[in-house]
Amino acid sequence: MKFVLGLTGGIGSGKTAATQWFETQGIQVIDADIVAREIVAKGQPALLQIVESFGEWVLLDNGELDRRALREHIFKDSTARHTLEAITHPAIRISIIQQLQAATSPYAILVSPLLFETNQHKLTQHTLLIDATEELQIFRASQRDGQNIEQIKNIIAAQMPRTEKQKLADDIVLNDGHLDYLYAHLTPLHEKYLKMAE
Repeated sequence: MKFVLGLTGGIGSGKTAATQWFETQGIQVIDADIVAREIVAKGQPALLQIVESFGEWVLLDNGELDRRALREHIFKDSTARHTLEAITHPAIRISIIQQLQAATSPYAILVSPLLFETNQHKLTQHTLLIDATEELQIFRASQRDGQNIEQIKNIIAAQMPRTEKQKLADDIVLNDGHLDYLYAHLTPLHEKYLKMAE
């Protein structure tokens, strides 16, 4: 079994900066968000199941998933959310496992904002939390996405609280400084993970 590091963090914590650094070290990164988009792409079995469960209205004219319409629908109806998750979660899991097994780097990283919430941490041997204060998360996310503060606060509120993630994570890097500061903390961890992977 390949050594897999699970990497997580809230919105604006610096997950992307951290994973990009690991990629420059030659480590393959599987991103759960990208996998979630791939499995509902046009022609994928999960998309066909979604159409069967919800109806043709979930499709755009070009045959792709109308994410916004579906998101608004499941936001209002929790049973619809469960139906959707019952279709997508197993498909996401299978795809993640296949991609992790195909990775050829010394160890692989599974990055997921909902690593603990969706039990994806069970696919990993070790976890790393990229952590930041809520004020910093809000500042960074608003700078980056141009989302309003309310939207960002709602996203933070919907995610597992920082304190819970801190209890669950094996390693924590507080990303409250410059990128060089973040990288300086990742370097010894990378060395540690290489040893653990041997």
